[in-house]
Formats: sequence, C-alpha cells, structure tokens
Amino acid sequence: MMPTFTVHEPPPRKTESVTAPERFVFVRDGFHFWAFVLAPLWLLVRRLWLAFFIYVIITIAVAVGIKFAGLPSWVQSAAALVIALLVGLEAATIRRWTLTRRRWKNLGFVVAEDREIAERRFFGAWAERAPEAAAPAAPTYAAPVRRGAPSSSDVIGLFPEPGSQR
Repeated sequence: MMPTFTVHEPPPRKTESVTAPERFVFVRDGFHFWAFVLAPLWLLVRRLWLAFFIYVIITIAVAVGIKFAGLPSWVQSAAALVIALLVGLEAATIRRWTLTRRRWKNLGFVVAEDREIAERRFFGAWAERAPEAAAPAAPTYAAPVRRGAPSSSDVIGLFPEPGSQR
C-alpha cells in the first residue's frame, strides 16, 4: 500500500508576496514509529507545543487516577502503552491540526512511495498548471472525467442500483 502525503503551504513571511515552495511541508499519513516509541520527544522535535502539553496532562492525569484507584502497576504500564499507541497512530493528524492552527493552507494530497517522490509529483503537476510568467500558485484539481456513457449496470460501491435484480 502506498503512503499518502498531505501538502501544506505556510503563510507568506513579511518580506514575501508569495510563499517560497521550499517551505512547503509534506505530512505522511499512517503510523509513525518514533512518535509511538518516544512520544514526548517526537512532539518537542516537531515543535507541537500544545499537543505536548496535552500529552503531559493526560499522562499525568491517567497515572494519578490509576494510583488513586489503587490499581496494580501493570495497569499503569498498559495505559502508557495505549497512550503511546494512540500518539503513534494519530501523529500525522496532530501535526496537520497544528499546521492548520498556525494558518497553513492544505494544498492537497499526493500518493507516492516516499517524500522525495511525493515532492517531485506535486511540484511537477504544479509547474504544469502554473503559467510561465505568473508567480507559483496552488494547484487546481480537475473533476474526474467519465469515459463513455453510463450504463444501467453500473454499480457504485457494494450495492446494486435500486430495482435491479440481485
């Protein structure tokens, strides 16, 4: 299965009229191993301050709750594992949420094997759509084109059309 990357454009700096493409960020969807193993450090390295503080508050609240309830120590270890797993699974979502809060624009998504190929595909499509003299702009995506006329036997999803035989 190929990873999906979302592309984010930062707001232009005070000295810029448009954002430099070198500052764009590609965020990979999926499980992030280092966010699972070293969640607090991963959050700090990515400068996700609010997410880090929420992580610390939740971790402390769960530990105090388990201790106050008098549960065995293995329950606290299991809870820490669940929290780490949740951070690993939702790391990309946390990062996208932070970028949105910082007023970064989501330009779309790219499906590619790794980030380098995703960058090539995105900027290749972007360069084709931008006029030669104009400044770079966000890519526009065309609606899918249907080849041929629709037939009565077309099925969308897993369900046949109403009234047809099964």
